Amino acid sequence: MNVFDSLRSRAGPRREAIVLASIIAMLPFVLASDFHYRVLAIAWVFALAVIGLNILMGYAGVVSLGHGGFVGIGAYAVALGPARLGIPTGASLVGGLLLAGLLAFVIGRPILRLKGHYLAAATLGFGILVSIALVNEVQWTGGPDGMSVQRLGAFGWQLRSPQAWYWVAGGALVLGAMLAVNLERSPTGRALRAIHGSEIAASVAGVDVARYKLVAFVLSAVYAAAAGAMLALMNAHITPGVSDFLVSLQLVTMVVLGGMGSVLGAVVGTALLLILPQFLTVLHDYEHAFLGGVLILSMIFLRSGIVPTLQAALRKGG
Repeated sequence: MNVFDSLRSRAGPRREAIVLASIIAMLPFVLASDFHYRVLAIAWVFALAVIGLNILMGYAGVVSLGHGGFVGIGAYAVALGPARLGIPTGASLVGGLLLAGLLAFVIGRPILRLKGHYLAAATLGFGILVSIALVNEVQWTGGPDGMSVQRLGAFGWQLRSPQAWYWVAGGALVLGAMLAVNLERSPTGRALRAIHGSEIAASVAGVDVARYKLVAFVLSAVYAAAAGAMLALMNAHITPGVSDFLVSLQLVTMVVLGGMGSVLGAVVGTALLLILPQFLTVLHDYEHAFLGGVLILSMIFLRSGIVPTLQAALRKGG
């Protein structure tokens, strides 16, 4: 069965995760340098955050413009834990995920009751607050210059090579994808889809709208924090820029471009916006204009996103 047959299968969501794992396993046969491994490792890390945001946007229909804040929380957890608190890196990573989930639970209860642009503005405010805190708390975070991050390792060995991070990030991405597709096919996933379709109809059908939206928000925050932690550990240095508004906006763009509700779409959207610029250096100053043009054309001709549009075309052609 080829990739296109996989995408046409009735078990589409689960097949998407299988296709993703196959792609990650086969790409090293065509990679030529450490640079390529590093670019793809970063893409896998961001794709993990995008899959998490896709649970919130694609499944529940809730837009968040502040998820860069959760990325920053995960990143600085693995930086501050060993450097300031004497907590081992692994424990700091787990602590960062728990902290992101707890914050999402606390702030999600009030702000998820908002609607439309009020909700988007509230999430944006959270992301800005996190970014400001990371910049201003110089004695803890190093301020705008950031701080070094202790590498992950054990028994004298440290995880530092691009090849090693390619497999670690790829493995985390596949695991995150499998969790997302299993969630989609679960009763919780069906409840989230019902909410996305119509909150009123879902509520009439007995769905606890506030509870399920909060579940999606917390899960997406944990995904983002995990991505932030891996990014910090991979680079061995982190700055507050990881949590600013442009990162949040970039994550939202990746979800929409690839296709909301599609796990493979989240990866495709991430790859297009992160990997493609690495191969457009010949355009120099026109690189961002080219990418903006790609995004505009995609939104005009592929309104459902790249992957869902291709899936629909394949079903029609089959």
